[in-house]
Amino acid sequence: MRSLCVLGSTGSIGVSTLDVVQRHPDQYRVVALSANRNAELLYQQCLIHKPDQVVLVEELGIQALRDRLADHPDVNTEVLGGANALQEIATLGNVDTVMAAIVGAAGLLPTLAAAKCGKRVLLANKEALVMSGQLLLNAVADSNAELLPIDSEHNAIFQCMPAGFRVGRYPEGVKRILLTASGGPFRTISIDELPGVTPEQAVAHPNWDMGKKISVDSATMMNKGLEFIEASLLFKMPEDQIQVVIHPQSVIHSMVDYADGSILAQLGNPDMRVPIAHCLAWPERFDSGVEPLDIFKVQRLDFEPPDENRFPCLKLAYSAVHDGGLTPTVMNAANEIAVAAFLSGQIRFTDIYRVVAHCMDTIDHGEPDSLEVVLDVDNRTRSLAEGYIKHI
Repeated sequence: MRSLCVLGSTGSIGVSTLDVVQRHPDQYRVVALSANRNAELLYQQCLIHKPDQVVLVEELGIQALRDRLADHPDVNTEVLGGANALQEIATLGNVDTVMAAIVGAAGLLPTLAAAKCGKRVLLANKEALVMSGQLLLNAVADSNAELLPIDSEHNAIFQCMPAGFRVGRYPEGVKRILLTASGGPFRTISIDELPGVTPEQAVAHPNWDMGKKISVDSATMMNKGLEFIEASLLFKMPEDQIQVVIHPQSVIHSMVDYADGSILAQLGNPDMRVPIAHCLAWPERFDSGVEPLDIFKVQRLDFEPPDENRFPCLKLAYSAVHDGGLTPTVMNAANEIAVAAFLSGQIRFTDIYRVVAHCMDTIDHGEPDSLEVVLDVDNRTRSLAEGYIKHI
């Protein structure tokens, strides 16, 4: 039986993870959970899974959660508070598997801490790898940890890699990675309409049920840009061997093109429980709870190149991989601030690109020599982006 810590248990990935775990109670024990502010859902998860510890980052709700759990003598859960406690539960001695599902930069420190402790890390937080780059991969290698990608695209690529492949190594015999993208909700509308789209329209993804931030990233295709950077790191592929492909049906989750002319693809219904179950059971397989793909209902699979005029954020990611160093860190931090500003009505949809491009042109692109350097650049970029937004 494996022991599990779920960082971000009340988000969409966390909820899906616990759904899969409940289907296999003889194989997993939930030791620790964390939430940012959703104390109600965290409370319900405690009643079901009875973890040893939970973290509520927003500390105002801690005492109320403790009081409610005290009414259940069969639930002996310790409630911790604050962001620092995330690293504590990610490195518990009785945890061997960590689902890193916290969205954004907030997930970096606990994910890195889990890797340094040699855990099996199920990586759903793409920003942690984009920000820290080789630092995270070095921590995995130095501690003999296992890093398994949860993102549907990277998980698909991982499944299509040669036998014995390990993350962070160049895959021999692979010529190209084909990174698929749905194109989001604005794939076909007029480019002239993009400045006026609303947050409600941007979060209405046609295929996937995701959180607001990730949904906006999908609408700008910055999400694919982050995945492009992540793929270059996870699979040690240069940017000219990774190609983004628009695939509106979201049935093929990515493909691997081999030197012998073979292309391997991973197909499935667009449900995150598929890659979650794959990584939880790896190297075995078990039921995810997802309906089997009906290929007769699919009938057709369409592919097209991305329109970089419609999705300029994708070009920023290409530049970030090419420039290297701390450029991806700058891009990620600026994007997080810009997306939050768009969702709160401070800027237009098309201003997200302007904010990120401004920060990438302004902040010095050094090397991520240490975690302190990464966090300093992240903070400086956020301040720059916030200041720029005030003058748009």
